[in-house]
Amino acid sequence: MLNWENEQNIIIERGEGVYLYDIRGNRYIDGVSSLWVNIFGHNNRELNEAIKEQVDKISHSTLLGLANVPSAILAQKLIEIAPKNLKKVFYSDSGSTSVEIALKVAFQYFKQSGAKFKNKQKIIAATSAYHGDTLGSVSVGGVELFHSIYKPLLFDAIRITYPYCYRCPFNLKYPDCELHCAKEAEKVIGFHADEACALIIEPMIQGASGMITMPIGYMKKIEKACKDNNVLLILDEVATGFGRTGKMFAAFHEDIHPDIMCIAKGITGGYLPMAATLFTKEIYEGFLGNYEDNKTFFHGHTYTGNQLAAAAAVKSAELFEKYDLLNKIKPLIPFFNETLKDFKLLNIVGDVRNIGLMAGIELVKDGNTKETFAQKERIGHKVILKARDMGVIIRPLGDVIVIMPPLIIDRQTLDTLLSVVYDSIKSVNIN
Repeated sequence: MLNWENEQNIIIERGEGVYLYDIRGNRYIDGVSSLWVNIFGHNNRELNEAIKEQVDKISHSTLLGLANVPSAILAQKLIEIAPKNLKKVFYSDSGSTSVEIALKVAFQYFKQSGAKFKNKQKIIAATSAYHGDTLGSVSVGGVELFHSIYKPLLFDAIRITYPYCYRCPFNLKYPDCELHCAKEAEKVIGFHADEACALIIEPMIQGASGMITMPIGYMKKIEKACKDNNVLLILDEVATGFGRTGKMFAAFHEDIHPDIMCIAKGITGGYLPMAATLFTKEIYEGFLGNYEDNKTFFHGHTYTGNQLAAAAAVKSAELFEKYDLLNKIKPLIPFFNETLKDFKLLNIVGDVRNIGLMAGIELVKDGNTKETFAQKERIGHKVILKARDMGVIIRPLGDVIVIMPPLIIDRQTLDTLLSVVYDSIKSVNIN
């Protein structure tokens, strides 16, 4: 039996625009886009109609050995909006599986490329990375809290240092450091070039590790090092794709051309589970051959290319263009940036990191020493509970408060959201 009377439960009954409504009639701003997926708001009429229209035709048929209309249309649309060197699409159903596919394809590609590449079997990944919860994606992850218990089950990854300027592992200061972390990464990539088949990284901002933003120039140096050393570059754009950083994909901030790109979350506008992994034509051709050569990528998902999800994703892509959404959010971004600066005045705010309409506010016990709160104090949790009382749903990453609203949010509602988060942090300010 569900305990409907437990006052700690918020049981959502419906949504409208940027708002969620619970079974008691309370209204909340969806401050994290229902875990970073909702783009056009809840109960969007055009997305609803696209799904209903598809239901009346067919809801699912396998993509294994067959094709279907909406997934074919979607593949073309994805290729049109992605970095121009990406030409092929492989569907799955979550960010984790899109990463799993990327890793397996990179490994198999070199396995089938000749004897001189026989040792290229390892993956380079960044410290503190999060790429999903399947075993392959956990293997390249680096969040100890999430991943350490599974270490006996995982393969070993080669590590480069993801830039974390607020807590620089090299005890340097940006920009005086001259991107020392990138130079260190270049050395690692070069040293392991003969054994590394790919490098996977979250471009411009690490999500689940605490909204950790990259300094400008780091990603471009990683791209060049990968190209120079014949290491495939995999961009994990699961969290950063579809306008979150102010551009359609984070790769466009530094004109990055990955060999493989993983996308999910916002692909259907936040309506249905779907993911895709995009590849260059060169990688695709590495899997062509005679039937008996067994060069096929033997990987499939029951709901790969599902028609309902694909129809929603096609409509979502159309709405980006129809609403001119990327241009419409441009005026919001400077306002977002400026308002977030005020958070640094709060004693327990150590750092504020943001790009586009994504932000992480890191809470600390001591702003001078950057000392963290004890885990048992659950400061981040206290902040989000206070925000709920004031009509905002947010979710912390430990003691990092995440703000990531639907992209259709207007300035007034964004101002309200930020004000509530500010007041919620201030209310637990124990210094």
